[in-house]
Amino acid sequence: MVSRGRRRPSHRTRNTVLSVLAAGLLAGAGVTGYAKWRSGDAQDTALTVRYRTGVPASSGVAQPWLEVINSSAQPVNLGDVTLRYWYSADDGAPYAANCVQTSLGCSRITLTTAAAGAPAAQADHYLQVGFTSDAGTLAPGASTAAIGLQLYRTDGKKADQSDDRSFQAGVTHYETSERVSAYLRGTRVWGEEPEGNGPAPRTARAALPAGVLFDDFDYTGPHDPALAANGWEARDGEGGPGIKDSWSAQGVSFPAAAPDGTGTSGQTLRLTAESDGTRQGTRQSEFHTTAPAFSTGTLVARVRLSDKPVSGKDGDHVAQSFFTISPDHTSPKYSELDYEYMPNGGWDRYGPLMDTTSWRDSARNDRVTRSRMTKLGGWHTLVVTAVDGHTTYSVDGEKLFGNGSAHSPREPMTINFSTWFIDLPFKGPRTWDMQVDWLYYQAGKAVPAKDAQRTVRDLAAGGTHYVNTLPKS
Repeated sequence: MVSRGRRRPSHRTRNTVLSVLAAGLLAGAGVTGYAKWRSGDAQDTALTVRYRTGVPASSGVAQPWLEVINSSAQPVNLGDVTLRYWYSADDGAPYAANCVQTSLGCSRITLTTAAAGAPAAQADHYLQVGFTSDAGTLAPGASTAAIGLQLYRTDGKKADQSDDRSFQAGVTHYETSERVSAYLRGTRVWGEEPEGNGPAPRTARAALPAGVLFDDFDYTGPHDPALAANGWEARDGEGGPGIKDSWSAQGVSFPAAAPDGTGTSGQTLRLTAESDGTRQGTRQSEFHTTAPAFSTGTLVARVRLSDKPVSGKDGDHVAQSFFTISPDHTSPKYSELDYEYMPNGGWDRYGPLMDTTSWRDSARNDRVTRSRMTKLGGWHTLVVTAVDGHTTYSVDGEKLFGNGSAHSPREPMTINFSTWFIDLPFKGPRTWDMQVDWLYYQAGKAVPAKDAQRTVRDLAAGGTHYVNTLPKS
């Protein structure tokens, strides 16, 4: 181990001269240099980063796996650690990232993509990886163990990793890598970075809020492994409602957010329903939690509803839904809370209609409901508050409906979004969709919508794209 004492003057002088000569040679060759931290340059290296890749360069999604080791003789608070994975943004396309696996919990990993302050060949952007303040402490010699990440283009096109500085082809088992830089309290202590790039910001990352589920839907597609890791799935198979047995995961996608959005994420969840007027030519979509998540508290979603089809003839009886429901329809404590927007009406009613409904027994049609004729195309904040035996539905801060304890939740429910056809009134191809920018759930408490939105903005601004601190059932 290198001594933690003062550096020897002769060593510093030698490195300075070599650095100047190297910089001159690189400048003369027309190549942007990379600043490197060596263990002998100052105090011993505080951190070591190990790397492996899960895919070859030609894969559409980069899969860097990282491991951070405390190489110092002192404990290191992970909230003080930042990593930068350097890459080249193909075609100037926007990129995003998500976490697939870590023993720390993906909720405690912060991810931000940004342009380099001084772009270099193979490194005009970087993925910044951080940790929330409750991620824990690394004892001397301790490791975070594997942190599995994905980095991808949000335009849906394949990314070429061959010109990414931090990518190392063929490294499928962990190896020490100085192509990933590490920072401790804003100071670089490991690895390389393009010359001219400043230190990582020394930000005080907050601890995660307790009893919260939050997601701003940064995923690659309906089969992204991060979906399962975060407790979501795209429905694919049989059953109702609507046109039976026409549910397809291919109707679920995560495009880059449109300019008319007012959310926090570079991506949205999009649910598409399309039909040619026949049962065989119909596809509906649903996206839901894989296990019961909502019981009591405040559930908020930023949703874009559609008044017209994306393409094709208008007039469909289409439902765009945000709801919670018992996983077992025969449960003696069956519960269901629904928003259903029908721009052209449905079930022999004219539209546009927004139905808000609380169910106690679907088989016996035991429910209380309120239907309002209102046009709601565009972005809206939908809130369900179920606290102290009372349930309230509100849109953009306006209360639409409320009910008492008889129809309030009696057991935990899954959280769901869906777009589907009530019936098929005519022939011809047409496509509908709804989008969701983010979802926020605070368990057991009534939270004003503006407070929920503020929390969402703060989380996303800090690079936190997914949180699950709900109590374990």
